[in-house]
Amino acid sequence: MKGALTRFRVMAYVVGVFLLLLVVAMVLKYAADMGQMMKVVGPIHGFLYAIYLVFSVDLALKLRWSIKGTALVLLAGTVPFLSFWAERKVVEKTAQGVPL
Repeated sequence: MKGALTRFRVMAYVVGVFLLLLVVAMVLKYAADMGQMMKVVGPIHGFLYAIYLVFSVDLALKLRWSIKGTALVLLAGTVPFLSFWAERKVVEKTAQGVPL
């Protein structure tokens, strides 16, 4: 379980950082007509988000999370800064032995 938690934590941070980069890229694309960054960051974030989903579901199955808790953690990778918060909550609840 510790390995699954570590994989989830790493991917939560990586996806969070790339989501913030994606927001910057979108602003540059639409406000400054500079879409080059979006062409690079968009697919990378999508690929990393897919890995985040796999690791999150793996952890959810091992810790027997509820469907609602699992869905909320999965969606956390789509809202800027939320994956960082979700990662903290998951670690906190796991340390307490409380399922999501």
